[in-house]
Amino acid sequence: MDHSSKTTLKTLSSKLGFSETTISRVLNGKAEKYRISKKTADIIIQSAKDLNFTPNILARGLRLKKTHTLGLVIPDISNPFFASIARSVEREARKFGYSIILCDTEENTNIEIKSVQLLRGRNMEGLVVAPVGQTASHLEDVYNAGLPIVIIDRCFPNKNLPYVTSDNYQGAYEAISYLIDNGHRRIACIQGLENTSPNNDRIRGYKDALLNNHIPYVKSIIVGDSFGELNGYTEAKILLKKKDRPTAIFAFSNLISLGALKAIEEENLSVPEDISIVAFDDQPYFDHLATPMSSVAQQHNEIGQIATKIIFKQIKSKTSSVAEGVLIPTKLIKRASVKRIQQSIYHEKELA
Repeated sequence: MDHSSKTTLKTLSSKLGFSETTISRVLNGKAEKYRISKKTADIIIQSAKDLNFTPNILARGLRLKKTHTLGLVIPDISNPFFASIARSVEREARKFGYSIILCDTEENTNIEIKSVQLLRGRNMEGLVVAPVGQTASHLEDVYNAGLPIVIIDRCFPNKNLPYVTSDNYQGAYEAISYLIDNGHRRIACIQGLENTSPNNDRIRGYKDALLNNHIPYVKSIIVGDSFGELNGYTEAKILLKKKDRPTAIFAFSNLISLGALKAIEEENLSVPEDISIVAFDDQPYFDHLATPMSSVAQQHNEIGQIATKIIFKQIKSKTSSVAEGVLIPTKLIKRASVKRIQQSIYHEKELA
């Protein structure tokens, strides 16, 4: 028999002589509930296999208003941080019998807005979104419309939106304290996108660690404007050319740290002999660099798991509630990229 044309419920019904309703009930595992005999069920199941019958899940979802699908919106799938979270969200969703549709916004707010609109139009039952910038109105619209949504990797403090993010303040504070404990006083900071919650919290942690150790922070060595590799490379190049160059760099992302390492190598300097470096967001390959890199580890799996569980909690409750926020602790990983130096070689005028 030629199976090149798509087999439908109508095709099966015509071939077998059973109603479309009976066939649908059998194929959805409800034969026993509706007292359909085992013989009939076996015939229907075998025929469906023989004819390569594939149910139209989308049509069924539209009919039942349940697609068993979540939308996941992230800024950059090539970034190991977001790739790891995406894998965690998909793994957790699978436990609930759900699939994922992924949108990569390429660090572009306009693409993010269009992606959210697209997913809403395809009747996703919930959205997990890692926002790019400071814009949140399109995300508020989703939440206020009653569609389950969770923001990951950052939050909007003045918005009623559920979120799951790392404790960025804690991570930055511990990283800078570690550098200070190793004698560093002139610590440069290559930040990400300004006025986003992760960046703001890391800046606060950086400044508080300095001030609590009676070290004034120097505005001119707080640099950068994105979480990308090019930002790390460009800013590190400039920092390393300074006459009173920093003794350490705190990079606000794994990609920034890679850009900084490239700049350090091009300047014929070495880590940690000439300059120390700590990155925010640990990655497996940090252990395998020529000089293993110290870093602030985020709990990628936990972020994805908790965000997905919050989504399903919203789906189950079917009611709007006060948005919950979850901060996940970070962990400082100490490796060989930080050198212990003598504090006495620094003078106050070098910090001015």
